[in-house]
Amino acid sequence: MIDELKEEEIVNKVGGRFKLSTLIQKRMIALNQGARALVDGRGMDKMSMVIQEIMQDKIYLDMSGRLQTNEATEDMDVDGGTVDLTQSSE
Repeated sequence: MIDELKEEEIVNKVGGRFKLSTLIQKRMIALNQGARALVDGRGMDKMSMVIQEIMQDKIYLDMSGRLQTNEATEDMDVDGGTVDLTQSSE
């Protein structure tokens, strides 16, 4: 098991176990559909990458439950705001 999931810090960071589960699921879907990782994931599985993205405050759920990031991605044209990682950039 991933050590960060044993601690309450990650649960408190996202606002509860349900939100954590939702965030992990949505980000895993995005990664499986080809989204770029926001952390250096060499040697990591996708689940570990998602956990590191959460712990480094790179992803979160907005008030409507959509997956968002605090960083602009290279392949998305963003004006300094957040990026909805569940929507196509096309």
